[in-house]
Amino acid sequence: MVASDVDAIQHAPTDTVAVLLGIFDGGRFLDKQLRTLAGQTHRSVDLWVSDDGSTDGSRDILSRFEKEWSRGDFHLLNGPAQGFAENYRSLITKPEINAAYYAFCDQDDIWDPDKLEVAVAWLSSQDPAVPALYCSRTRTIDQEGNDIGCSSLFEHSPSFRNAIVQSIAGGNTMVMNRAARDIVAEASRRTGFVSHDWWSYMIVTGVGGTVHYSATPHIGYRQHQDNIAGANTSFSARLQRYSFLIQGGFSRWTDTNLAGLNLCRDLLTPDARSVLMEVEQARSRSIFTRLIHLRRSGAYRQSAGGHLGLYLACLLGKL
Repeated sequence: MVASDVDAIQHAPTDTVAVLLGIFDGGRFLDKQLRTLAGQTHRSVDLWVSDDGSTDGSRDILSRFEKEWSRGDFHLLNGPAQGFAENYRSLITKPEINAAYYAFCDQDDIWDPDKLEVAVAWLSSQDPAVPALYCSRTRTIDQEGNDIGCSSLFEHSPSFRNAIVQSIAGGNTMVMNRAARDIVAEASRRTGFVSHDWWSYMIVTGVGGTVHYSATPHIGYRQHQDNIAGANTSFSARLQRYSFLIQGGFSRWTDTNLAGLNLCRDLLTPDARSVLMEVEQARSRSIFTRLIHLRRSGAYRQSAGGHLGLYLACLLGKL
């Protein structure tokens, strides 16, 4: 469901949001991103920054900014220097990060002033005992910050059957309540993952939590040559995804995801465990058997083209 962001803001609380920012050589755009964090209408914000070994002056920018930060606590940490996924895993699992809500943040985006307020408004309307995750579309922006479009609009409901084969939203849009963070942290202590956003989506839906995908973007997702992951909306990006699939890249991601989920089977609902088993069987040697189990799993991707690609991967043994 797509809730009314305007109505939700009116009921937003002032509980602290811990912003988890992973950086590596982000000096080109870091100052602008930090200033959009400082401009958030949600007043109580703790900033936790994990620098994964920057050598471009990012550390100096952060040190200067720390002196100006007045929204809450500011923590500058040393990352594990093992890539972006492990950098975010180190933040997710850090027990001393204590807040009501948790937001992932990239080093080079532009946040709208109400980004956190809108997310917290929805999260505060949920049962705090149930894991809940807010995410959304993004506006794509160029290197100068000019709008150049929006990410795809997904219309199917978020669920574990979608999450096991597709990441629905960027981590830069995600905000979760304490219950969601705690279960994602427990799962992340057991295993690594492909990416923090996809993993969070899988775990929250897999344990029976709630995910809200908003059609309204509240973030400018900057596109430049150093992006680890791009917006994936152009025709050339789609061709690259199919090439990635054919070359076995998607299958390698699935290997990692399924191995991680199996280490967390006790956390999953019975239904999620059943879906996991069917997807595993959909990777068997027999083409006929693969297709039967993929259909039984109910796994789906959000677009018709993406769903076709899923079954193509199954047929080719690349799931």
